[in-house]
Amino acid sequence: MGRPFQHLSCGVAFLLSVVLFFASISSAQTESIKPLRVGIIGLDTSHVVVFTRIFNDPTDPEHIPGIRVVAAFKGGSPDVEDSRTRIDRFTAELRDKWNIKIVDDIPTLCGMVDAILLESVDGRTHLEQVKPVLTAKKAVFIDKPLAASYKDATEIARLAKQTGVPWFSSSSMRFWEETQRLKSPGEAVGHITGYSVYGPSPIEPHHPDLMWYGIHGVEMLFTLMGRGCESVSRASAANEDVVVGRWKDGRLGVMRGFRNGLRNYGITLFSDKSVLHSEPRPDVYGPLLGEIAKFFRTGIPPVNPEETLEMMAFMEAADMSKARGGASVPLSEVTR
Repeated sequence: MGRPFQHLSCGVAFLLSVVLFFASISSAQTESIKPLRVGIIGLDTSHVVVFTRIFNDPTDPEHIPGIRVVAAFKGGSPDVEDSRTRIDRFTAELRDKWNIKIVDDIPTLCGMVDAILLESVDGRTHLEQVKPVLTAKKAVFIDKPLAASYKDATEIARLAKQTGVPWFSSSSMRFWEETQRLKSPGEAVGHITGYSVYGPSPIEPHHPDLMWYGIHGVEMLFTLMGRGCESVSRASAANEDVVVGRWKDGRLGVMRGFRNGLRNYGITLFSDKSVLHSEPRPDVYGPLLGEIAKFFRTGIPPVNPEETLEMMAFMEAADMSKARGGASVPLSEVTR
């Protein structure tokens, strides 16, 4: 008489194990698609509003799924006009429209999130602001400029390596459709001898000239040319700069920056067979944010930190060249 009940008991146990198995799979799948929680440091740039909208609003045309901004630290630099005059407006929009929790300090922020967007418009603040992020072992994207000096930039890189925390810094123009197209134009173009790029380059008194906004053009140039710049010379006029880099393989890369209100970006490729020009396409943020999302998931930066540091040296050397009347300045003077 006991055997039927024994079989029934075994059957129930089996069914229960199956239910639990599929429940665990369902739970794992739910966990795998659970959005990463992201925190923002520095609410004094329009990027914080745009990035939050693209990550958090599924109806946005550039929406990137799998990432959600949940909290932020206000920050701010009273001596920088773009910070002082905009930070309260951007903070209010994040808090009131997007329900982002504003916290009082960076360690608290790090305890609430999986990764960090360091967005402070003032590059001088980045070194001190990133230190608690590295201590908390949070992957971090540091918006341009990485810092306001080559010295601070190298210290950020050193501390990140010491703590084993992945990071990268980039302008959205690195991932602009035309930058990527002309970086790999196909074999029919022949041997590429150099590039010329142009874009807006207003300045700010607390930063080396190109680190404030001309960095977008510099980022394009290094994306196209790669590492290996040896020296920089800069011709400067009231409303524009022309900066020429000489690469170790003999190629020349030129960046032209405008301070007269021109907002367009462009690229010219020179080869032994042809000259190609960029087409007028919108410079959107989606491609950059897609790379950030992938980086937060994998921990693999899409930009070599050594290339970013070389860019910082290039921009600092450009200021030295201006001070010397346009003389060529070896990057080794900055990096030694």
